[in-house]
Amino acid sequence: MEEAAGERTNLAGVRHILLVLSGKGGVGKSTISTQLALALRHSGRRVGIMDVDLCGPSIPRMFQVQDSDVHQCDSGWVPVYVDQDKSISLMSIGFLLEKPDDAVVWRGPKKNALIKQFVADVAWGDLDFLIVDTPPGTSDEHISTVEALRPHKLLGAILVTTPQAVSVGDVRRELTFCKKTGLRVLGIVENMSGFVCPHCSECTNIFSKGGGEELAKHAGVPFLGCVPLDPQLSQSSEEGRDFIQDFPKSPAFPALAHIAQQILDGTSQQSS
Repeated sequence: MEEAAGERTNLAGVRHILLVLSGKGGVGKSTISTQLALALRHSGRRVGIMDVDLCGPSIPRMFQVQDSDVHQCDSGWVPVYVDQDKSISLMSIGFLLEKPDDAVVWRGPKKNALIKQFVADVAWGDLDFLIVDTPPGTSDEHISTVEALRPHKLLGAILVTTPQAVSVGDVRRELTFCKKTGLRVLGIVENMSGFVCPHCSECTNIFSKGGGEELAKHAGVPFLGCVPLDPQLSQSSEEGRDFIQDFPKSPAFPALAHIAQQILDGTSQQSS
């Protein structure tokens, strides 16, 4: 659905909106959101990240802009820009907390109101992609996010899992959530799929392998790829560096580039 005729919203200049979901915490949604944004930026796209993980906002830290402030303009909040080119913009509750260690102890209605504000009141400008980094689960924040974004150009969702059966089981519930809310699943990413030795680059399956691919096959949705657990990727996320630029020889690099390319291919097919 498009915006009502004559009604200009802050998301009017956003071409595609992409949700990153998982039924489980700790599977690397924020890492995948960050790396996907960087990969799309390297493909010449302008990208925004809306961090709706209100209790664990890690996106500002992953771009090393956690000390930035959000300013007001005529059309609402100005997002925080990562670079001078303004090719990646961010909005997170992390920018709104008085102290970085403040806990967000809020009931559902207050969380839902802030999510609606992030959707309506952030001046995103012209973006090729808006990536929405979500908290774990299928509860209040997810329903509010999907409902608030439904009138706009919601492309679909990427589901992130790790290979173990426990994680895959929780992500299976996320597939049910997508079905119930009418959210298109663009595909599943298996994160932490093997550990890359920093010395010899051999990949060892310390958890297991193939759970995400098996789930995608069973659910009849695309499998976007496996991203190995690479200490270089963890280090670049900790330090807010551009992993795709700094570590092109990492085994995680082609995996992330392949996932981004599939998203680009999917949007070009949708446009044609």
